[in-house]
Amino acid sequence: MYITQGLHRAVQQQPDAVATVFGARRTTFVEQRDRVSRVAGGLRQVGVHPGDRVAYLGLNSDRYYEYYFAVPWADAVVNPVNIRWAAAEIAYALEDSQTSALMVDDAFLPLVDQICARYRGLETLIYVGDGPAPGGMASYEDLASAGPAIPDARRSGEDVAGLFYTGGTTGFPKGVMLSHRNLLTSVLGMQAAGVFPRTSGPTLHVAPMFHLAAVSELISCAVSGRTQVILPAFDPLTVLEVVDRDRVGALRLIPVMLQLLIDHPRFDEFDLSCVSSVGYGGSPIASALLERATAKLPGAAFVQVFGQTELSPVTSVLGPDDHASPRRTSLMRSAGRAAPHAEIRIVDDRGTEVPAGTVGEVVVRGGHVMFGYWNNPTETAFALRSGWLHTGDAGFLDSEGYLFIVDRLKDVIITGGENVFSTEVENALGTHPAVAACAVIGIPDQQWGERVYAVVMLRGGAAVTAEELRNHTKGFLAGYKCPRSVDFVDALPLSAAGKVLKRELRSRYTG
Repeated sequence: MYITQGLHRAVQQQPDAVATVFGARRTTFVEQRDRVSRVAGGLRQVGVHPGDRVAYLGLNSDRYYEYYFAVPWADAVVNPVNIRWAAAEIAYALEDSQTSALMVDDAFLPLVDQICARYRGLETLIYVGDGPAPGGMASYEDLASAGPAIPDARRSGEDVAGLFYTGGTTGFPKGVMLSHRNLLTSVLGMQAAGVFPRTSGPTLHVAPMFHLAAVSELISCAVSGRTQVILPAFDPLTVLEVVDRDRVGALRLIPVMLQLLIDHPRFDEFDLSCVSSVGYGGSPIASALLERATAKLPGAAFVQVFGQTELSPVTSVLGPDDHASPRRTSLMRSAGRAAPHAEIRIVDDRGTEVPAGTVGEVVVRGGHVMFGYWNNPTETAFALRSGWLHTGDAGFLDSEGYLFIVDRLKDVIITGGENVFSTEVENALGTHPAVAACAVIGIPDQQWGERVYAVVMLRGGAAVTAEELRNHTKGFLAGYKCPRSVDFVDALPLSAAGKVLKRELRSRYTG
């Protein structure tokens, strides 16, 4: 199994069908195959060797789509970069993975000098844009038009396909190693579960393409020969216009995107009757939002997916039948049932499976479970125990196998579909000279699902404002990780072992 298989199949069965639409550019599957083979050959020419990591820093585009096929075609490994990270975070991930080549588009060219100053191991810079490449950079379009077409390396299913960096409990990102088999197992399992149904129109792609959910979508489109309409980023009015114009059949959104879409003041000006499938996930969804969405898009079947990067990324599905069930109200609080490719158990702190209805840690097994964390055997051994991935989520299964998540053992905050680890925010806050101690939690937010909330103790005689602390953290973290709210307290609640009792803080600030 290898992720370029879907492209070969699409070329064999429908070579002249449109693979991608990006602005005025429409590319067929056979054109896509030819471009991918030349980009792969160009990568070899500019010094990319088998097994090298090739990063991409840019907005969504048809070139980003090609990147995910051209890199493995060249026998290398993808390493997509979170576009919301600061230069220091990007440089850390590139250095940790010893990435040798970086593709970058116009939107992120200003960061290149800062990244290269922090990580000097980049041997190749490739400009992904329409104009001439800046000095010292190769041109992606030159590779695509003039690179030597080479045969697909057809990497093994057990080969690493990509490194996908996610946050860690230490505050440093971890590179999740996913194989070709991992990614295809998840895609095929989701197709079997109806997550990627056949629609009469194309799939609209607006989720950031560094996200693993987006990677699954593009692989699935190739496997099933579907057209993908790609937007650089999410804008609700643009989405409405494109869905109407291109008669889009499938939408994949995080809840905050769905909310902004259906609540747009011009929503009713557009014909969205073509939408037959809406997939959502990435953060909890409010029941009121789901009710409004189903009313606004009555012809669409709704699907929720749940998982994490380490699971390639989906492990449970709440399907269209669940959304139409008489038990709808209670089921909407669940994360669905195990997808066809996954097995889910709930275990206690000794690893023993607990009865239905009992809260414990969610553990998962299946062909979609990661190889491990790059260059991090300690974290890998902790996560992968006795053949199961320990997710760090606390939850329970009901008598019918529906999964309910009740807390996150790792204190992950999910804001706008992005994972924020409280420790990394606490580390940034702790560098301010006025801060004596702090704790960061996630509290419910109507728009973002959760928002980052900091509880801060100041040093004796020190004074600082919430805005000053927020601006301070921006020097270390991406904007979405910085506290949206700050409360100043005289003391933090501590356990007998001296650890901050975050559950008590959550109770205090969420009622």
